Amino acid sequence: MLGFEGIRIVWFYGSGFGQQITRRPMRNLASSIGSSLLEFADYIGQLLFFSGETFKWALIPPFLFRETLRQTYLIGVKSLTLTSISALAIGLVLAMQTIWILSKFGAVSYLAAVVGLAIVKELGPVVTALMVAGRAGSGISAELGSMKVTRQIDALRVAAINPTKYLVTTRVLACMLSLPLLTIFADVLGILGGWVIGVTLGGINSRLYWDTTLRYITLDMDLVPGLLKTIFFGLIIGVVGCFHGFNTQGGTEGVGLSTTTTVVAASLMILISDVFLTRLLQLIFEGV
Repeated sequence: MLGFEGIRIVWFYGSGFGQQITRRPMRNLASSIGSSLLEFADYIGQLLFFSGETFKWALIPPFLFRETLRQTYLIGVKSLTLTSISALAIGLVLAMQTIWILSKFGAVSYLAAVVGLAIVKELGPVVTALMVAGRAGSGISAELGSMKVTRQIDALRVAAINPTKYLVTTRVLACMLSLPLLTIFADVLGILGGWVIGVTLGGINSRLYWDTTLRYITLDMDLVPGLLKTIFFGLIIGVVGCFHGFNTQGGTEGVGLSTTTTVVAASLMILISDVFLTRLLQLIFEGV
């Protein structure tokens, strides 16, 4: 026999009311996931539309070569010290960790190949892009965000100057030009860091180290794919920084929020896109 409490429980679930209560958390979770996916799709769509507008104005004269070169200096040259130090540190640490592992197998002589390929194919491009996203990407967003909240962008429109062409196109092109050049310096310094550790801790002959590096690193299979990645990384940094700067709202607080969002979004997009770019470039250059 069911007591009163048992009858109440049976009615609670049998009537459907209890089932609605238990299903509500699942529905809320599904609704939250769906809303997040829709917001993400909308965000990507806005970025793609913004990119299309940027390249459309990049192909329409007049071409702002002087402003593009100025932005290349501000984004590229000003970031050279940061990216160079980061690459050198990565090369040193990578060599320290690798030489300890290779010594267990008696293969210390392959340190140059391991460090060189890791730097050129992956670490150099990605670390450089992340450093530039943190420095130049945030700077672009803060600068354009300040111009937006102080109505300077509206003033450009009143003066018959297209803000997308003058402010966005030049910065995006500057990022795409700067990243490959910065990556070349980063690759050299990263390999140099490996050479320092190989010669001092590994006892590798200096000439043998460089001969091994040049023998295993090829231009078409290793260096070019890494540099092609950085062009796309530069596009991400420039578009994301300009997009959030142009859409800044709420005064100085909005400028800070746009800057933070730019760094986070650009960094995540660089890491995620690197997965697909790596596989795509493997298919193109290596056929695997």
